[in-house]
Amino acid sequence: MQYPVEVTGVSMSNFLRSAATAVRGEAPKLRHWVKEVREAMGDLGIDPSFSERSVNEGFSGGEKKRHEILQLDLLKPKFAILDETDSGLDVDALRVVSEGINRYQEENDGGILIITHYQRILNYVKPDFVHVFHDGHFITSGGPELADDLEEHGYEKYINA
Repeated sequence: MQYPVEVTGVSMSNFLRSAATAVRGEAPKLRHWVKEVREAMGDLGIDPSFSERSVNEGFSGGEKKRHEILQLDLLKPKFAILDETDSGLDVDALRVVSEGINRYQEENDGGILIITHYQRILNYVKPDFVHVFHDGHFITSGGPELADDLEEHGYEKYINA
């Protein structure tokens, strides 16, 4: 979610547990769930009081992105689309978010599509494939070296090819 909406009156803890229940097919046991959430929040440097705040209400850009990675960690989707996850993050937040993405990839057999306009997240998250999408079509694909070339030379040679 590039621009997640605020959901006033629904706490993060209720939202996450309801989402986990929907994904897993049954409600997580409360004692286990509390431990799981605390560990995931600790890994992302999220203050425990965060879980009692309303969903996205008054969240900074970095908090929204950390919440997105918290969902990734707790819900363990088979496939995730992360749209401009690096947008608006300072260097420290980018590193924490990237570590969360890498941890998900190491611990799960899921796929991730990261949509970005910049190389900087790819300094921390190594892609298997890089695709350039323009005007509704993939115009070129390659490995991590394509991202390096885009950073050095820009998109122009691919778009006008």
